[in-house]
Amino acid sequence: MTRSTLNTFRLYATGKKTVPLTVEKYPGFQRDDKYKKLTSTDVDYFRSIVGDTGLIYQNEDDLEAFNTDWMNKFRGQSQLVLKPKTTQQVSDILKYCNEQKIAVVPQGGNTGLVGGSVPLFDEVVVSLQGMNQIRSFDDVSGILTADAGCVLESLDNWLGEKGFMMPLDLGAKGSCHIGGNLATNAGGLRLVRYGSLHGTVLGIEAVLPDGTILDSMSTLRKDNTGYDLKQLFIGSEGTIGIITGISILTPRRPSAIHVALLGVDSFEDVQKAFKQSRIQLSEILSAFEYYDNNAFQIFKKHNDARSIMDNEYPFYVLIETSGSNKDHDEEKLNTYLEDMMTDGIAQDGVVAQDESQSKRIWGVREGLTEALGKEPAVYKYDISMPVSKINDCVLEMRDHLEQGGAFGKPDSPVIDVVGYGHVGDGNLHLNIPAKSADPRVLELIEPFLFEWVSKQKGSISAEHGLGISKNQYLSYSKSESMIKLMKTFKSVLDPNGILNPYKYLPTK
Repeated sequence: MTRSTLNTFRLYATGKKTVPLTVEKYPGFQRDDKYKKLTSTDVDYFRSIVGDTGLIYQNEDDLEAFNTDWMNKFRGQSQLVLKPKTTQQVSDILKYCNEQKIAVVPQGGNTGLVGGSVPLFDEVVVSLQGMNQIRSFDDVSGILTADAGCVLESLDNWLGEKGFMMPLDLGAKGSCHIGGNLATNAGGLRLVRYGSLHGTVLGIEAVLPDGTILDSMSTLRKDNTGYDLKQLFIGSEGTIGIITGISILTPRRPSAIHVALLGVDSFEDVQKAFKQSRIQLSEILSAFEYYDNNAFQIFKKHNDARSIMDNEYPFYVLIETSGSNKDHDEEKLNTYLEDMMTDGIAQDGVVAQDESQSKRIWGVREGLTEALGKEPAVYKYDISMPVSKINDCVLEMRDHLEQGGAFGKPDSPVIDVVGYGHVGDGNLHLNIPAKSADPRVLELIEPFLFEWVSKQKGSISAEHGLGISKNQYLSYSKSESMIKLMKTFKSVLDPNGILNPYKYLPTK
């Protein structure tokens, strides 16, 4: 498998109704003969577990949604989808699959971006969409227990009626499942305030490949007994077990939310604004986002949007505060904004006066992905690094592509290089829109970008995961000894390799 062939998947080309099979784009991958091919006997056995309504078999139209990811980048060839409704049914399915050596792909809302939730070949898809019940909620501690198939937004709305909220917020919240969020260690927009799932998740219920049910549904904030096994499953992308239940600490829903937008002249000023926000806004700071003017121009190209500010600036900073005292929080944010402008850090600033203005400000930041997706093609990267290096990455990539003849001239294939992301946690979304798919562009981007990120002690995947899109490049973020230990965990917990094969860990 060549490097350029493997990396074709980070190209998101729009406007295609027929999605090529993943294996056509990855010709170096071959179906492993150790996995059994389904028989009618197998299907009958699964039907005895989930019933006639709990499976889809050999119906191409109904299977399509499970075989294809939401961005139309990946497509598998599964002939069977199972939709269990209980943890015991998941256990019975995996026990049989392990004994028969039938490969399995766990699937939640299928909103991933790296191909981790769709099959490559004929793996059986185990969809958790039928497991969507809230199990319990303690309104004293704020601890929620729920099935893994609950949709994130549904949980948030349910909690909202009780004055609480989920501690993570994603653009895909209307479709993604909380179990999938755990399996991919989803980050989101407000990690700077509420932290990662490694901190907010108190317990999980998971089914191991041999059918063993691991009941670690603790609701304790403190438990210092033995290894913290739940952490192994958070971010494991369904390769060592299927998460079926979660216990999570939920914060109180803030009664006062304020949003501001700053226009600044340099990324150095973006950093100064971030540093000062942590001092002046501290406990109420819930989001600190940035995007450059190049990204803003792409957004305006595809949206009939009025400018929020009178002038345009090289960089924009979006700040959100969440607290319990409206007047107090508004005063703090206004004081912060005045100080930023007095000190020359911000050239302009706007504090949203109502919910409509807040939505307008957030609408640009959240609409960047969709706008970029409307370009003929776009190479998308999700990376993390020290905050001070974020814009350097954008500039270095722009210069590298220009030197390679792919950018900067009328006939160049690359349209632009844009950056936006979560300054609060050092997460850059680097996007390279292009006029068409061009092998020259891929060869210039990679491995240059991964090598550059590695030199900064960064990560080639900040929050999207590895899947099949980045698993072969894990060595740019993890040492040989760490990868070896990961493979050991995988072989111990899944000796037959039935769970989500061909993904996550390097195959060579």
